[in-house]
Amino acid sequence: MSRDATTSTEPGETAEDLLALVARGDEPAFGRLYDLAAGMVFGLVRRVLRNEAQSEEVFQEVMLEVWRTASRFDPSRGKATTWIMTMAHRRAVDRVRSAQAATNRDERVAAMTVDTPFDEVVEQVTDRIEQRKVRRCLSSLTDLQRESVLLAYYQGYSYPEVSTLLSVPLGTVKTRMRDGLIRLRDCLGVTA
Repeated sequence: MSRDATTSTEPGETAEDLLALVARGDEPAFGRLYDLAAGMVFGLVRRVLRNEAQSEEVFQEVMLEVWRTASRFDPSRGKATTWIMTMAHRRAVDRVRSAQAATNRDERVAAMTVDTPFDEVVEQVTDRIEQRKVRRCLSSLTDLQRESVLLAYYQGYSYPEVSTLLSVPLGTVKTRMRDGLIRLRDCLGVTA
């Protein structure tokens, strides 16, 4: 014979009676309450979660919570089975929300880390065109300006090091660099 929530487990023993005993730490009473409520609780959790493994896990969490919080049950506010089922429903819904939040987080992280594909051929052609343009503009500089710019920007020397390498005063190097960079900017069509 199958039991439902209103069927007593022993003559005169209801879910409310069992919960009162569980609140006092009565393990055998918890076993009887477990037998009485297990089918209903697992069925509800299974309908909400639709995943066997997660349903079993949440079911166990609910039953553990019933054991731990049985003393909080107030029979004047409703039936014991309603209290247990409400707890089960809340726990199952929390699990669904948690799983959805994790999925949303993963999707956001994945979207941020996705490299935007690009056309390598177009990029190579563009780079070559820019390189030719820079070479053409560099050739329009005076020899002294070009030497200073190449040493500073392509070989990484500081202005004082360029001054030493070219055996020219630092002020002269700075002037050459400023004038050369202005001419390069104008030649390349860069707006400041």
